[in-house]
Amino acid sequence: MPEIAEVETVRNTLKGRILNKKITDVKVHYKNMIESDINKFASSLIGDSFIDIKRRGKWLIFETNNKYLLSHLRMEGKFFIKDDKEAKGKHEHVTIYFEDNTTLRYEDTRKFGRMNLINKEELSTTESIAKQGFEPGEKGLTSAYLLEKFKNKKLPIKTVLLDQTIISGLGNIYVNEVMFYAKINPERPASSITKEECELIVKGSNEIIKEAIKMGGTTIKSYTSSLGVTGRFQQNLKVHKKEGELCSICDTPIKNIKIGGRSTYFCPKCQK
Repeated sequence: MPEIAEVETVRNTLKGRILNKKITDVKVHYKNMIESDINKFASSLIGDSFIDIKRRGKWLIFETNNKYLLSHLRMEGKFFIKDDKEAKGKHEHVTIYFEDNTTLRYEDTRKFGRMNLINKEELSTTESIAKQGFEPGEKGLTSAYLLEKFKNKKLPIKTVLLDQTIISGLGNIYVNEVMFYAKINPERPASSITKEECELIVKGSNEIIKEAIKMGGTTIKSYTSSLGVTGRFQQNLKVHKKEGELCSICDTPIKNIKIGGRSTYFCPKCQK
C-alpha cells in the first residue's frame, strides 16, 4: 500500500509532468470510484488545468483554478502518463486527456481507490482531509500530543498508530519500522506507552519518513513504480518483510504476527 513517502514521491513526479496542461477530456470507466457528482466530475475539469499538486497524509490533492481533485490510492492504486493513442488497460478506471496528446491514467487492480472533486473552500471541512492527524515532521506531532491521544486506548499500539486521525500518512510498513526504532512491542496497549516512548515514536517517525521520502519510498510487491520512479528505502528496512532474518542489533530472528489483521514484524528481544 502506498504510504506517505510513496504518495509524496508520486506527487513530486506528477508535478514535473502534468502541471499547466489544458484538460481536453475526462473519461470515467468505473463510476463507483468517484465520490462526487459523477455528472459534474468530467465537465468541471474539462477546459481547466492542474496548477499544483498538494498532499495531506495519503491523499493527493490536485489543484485546478476552481476545484480540488482529491485522490486516495488505497491498496494498489497507480498513476501512469501515456500517449492518448495507447489502448486502455484492463485496470485503468479514470483517464484525463491533455492538449499535448498525453493522458493521466489511474490504474487500480482492486478498485479500492477513491476520487472526489470539491470546491476549494470545502477543503478544510471535507471529512477525509479534516480528520487527518499531524504528519511526521509537523510541529504539532509531539510526545505530549501522542500521550493525550493514547491515554484511554486499550488497543495494541500497532493498531492505534495506523489510525490516520492520530498520525497522518503512516501505514503498515512505516509503523513496523517506527515500533522497532522505539523498541516498543507492537502488542502493548497504547495506554501503557510512556512519555519517553512517545518521544521515540515522534523522533523515529520524523527520521524514517524523511529518509524514505529522500529515497523515493519503498518499492515492494504492493507498491511498485508507475511513473518511472523506483523507491530504494526497502534497502533500509529493519524488520518489515524480514521474518526469520536476524535482527540487525541482537541477532534474534524477526517474527511476524497478525495484529488487527495486519502483518506485524518485530524483534521479540529488542521489543519485549
